[in-house]
Amino acid sequence: MTGLASSPDRGPAPRPGREPARQRVLRAARQALRVLAVELGTPTEPGTPLLGSVRSPWLRRLPYVVAFGFAVSLLPTSINVLGNDYGLEGGLVGALATAQTVPLLLAVTRPLQAWWVIFAADVVGAVALIGADGVAGRAWPWPPMEIVGYLALMLALSLRERRRTLTAVWLTTGVAGLLSQVFTPDGSNNTWVLMFVLTGVVLMMGATLRERGDAQRKLIEQETISEAERARRTLLEERARIARELHDVVAHHMSVITVQAASAPYRISGLPGEAEEEFGAIAATARESLAEMRRLLGVLRSEEAEQQGGPEKTPQPGIGMLPKLVEGTVRAGVPVELALPEEPVALEPAVDLSAYRIVQEALANVVRHAPGAPTRVSVTVAADGARLTVLIVNSAPSAPSAPLETTGTGHGLIGMRERVRLVDGSLDTGPLPDGGFRVAARLPLATPPSQASPLSTTKDAHSV
Repeated sequence: MTGLASSPDRGPAPRPGREPARQRVLRAARQALRVLAVELGTPTEPGTPLLGSVRSPWLRRLPYVVAFGFAVSLLPTSINVLGNDYGLEGGLVGALATAQTVPLLLAVTRPLQAWWVIFAADVVGAVALIGADGVAGRAWPWPPMEIVGYLALMLALSLRERRRTLTAVWLTTGVAGLLSQVFTPDGSNNTWVLMFVLTGVVLMMGATLRERGDAQRKLIEQETISEAERARRTLLEERARIARELHDVVAHHMSVITVQAASAPYRISGLPGEAEEEFGAIAATARESLAEMRRLLGVLRSEEAEQQGGPEKTPQPGIGMLPKLVEGTVRAGVPVELALPEEPVALEPAVDLSAYRIVQEALANVVRHAPGAPTRVSVTVAADGARLTVLIVNSAPSAPSAPLETTGTGHGLIGMRERVRLVDGSLDTGPLPDGGFRVAARLPLATPPSQASPLSTTKDAHSV
């Protein structure tokens, strides 16, 4: 009779696809060492001085002065302590002291590379002190002068490197101190815990200061970008508003062309057939252009006009309506004097509208920023009849009062400049010695068609 041989108990077989715990630990350790090596071997902005981006030249020189001060003070101290107190040999003392202090000068531009040199020198120094005669009763593995120099290096390192690199440096310092416990000389005062704690504190403080500075710089950059975008948006809004106002002027001219071309065969007798066809083509083209202008107005229409269901139908104002404007400003509490030409002046619609808007915006600024200030508005024509001068001058308010607005929207002066540029004129604005303000605009009575044509200006505003 044969029996079945019992096989020895080998335990549960490992699941397929699942690696043993030991291999997982080893793989995680290799990965951590790889990350540690990458972080400790990849400096941030090598060669760039600390505080190199600040504007003050004294602050830019400060890291060099501090590093030089630490190096000059710690070098003789290290030589004296290592030679006289710990009893190391002269040649070794000089080499260790130099390697532990002089690289502080390198820390201004390359703090991570300086850390490699100083950390290696500190480790070699700790090993050399194991058999020294004077180590009993003294600090080990990091003497006091090494701790001071290392903390200065940590400050420079924290102002440059990212958090992962700083964490790797801190952990490496702690591991080196922990391993030194195996070789602690008898009677020595162990300082690795003190070094580990102080290093972490300095690194954390420096990193916090650096990140706060970076956040402030980014905020300033964002504010600068926002201010530029706001100014650009204000300029585009003013151009669009001016283009909307000039629509009536352009529409009037196009309507005149259409009527003249369409009625020419009836007003002029004996026109040949080709001339009648030509006038008909001109009238058709003018009607198409007028329709395109109306579509353009729809694109440039303001939100207020959209809510009202259509564009503004009020005629565009001119200098003839300045008395009414001044009267309303006086009722608002601003004493205004108005001086107009004695004889009527024939102005182009664009010039007439620009002159009125400049006075309107200047008086609005007086009401907002200098309420109650005596103001004088004068409109004069040059002796040669080529220019129209619009001058608005206000003095300081007689009774001090808080302005209605302290910042303003930024549309007033921008609108004036755009209107002056529209008709190829010039604008001069600025404060006066007595605390007042002056706005002077010079507008040509006959605007060059190639530069200030309402139609071309409207197209420019549409393209913008």
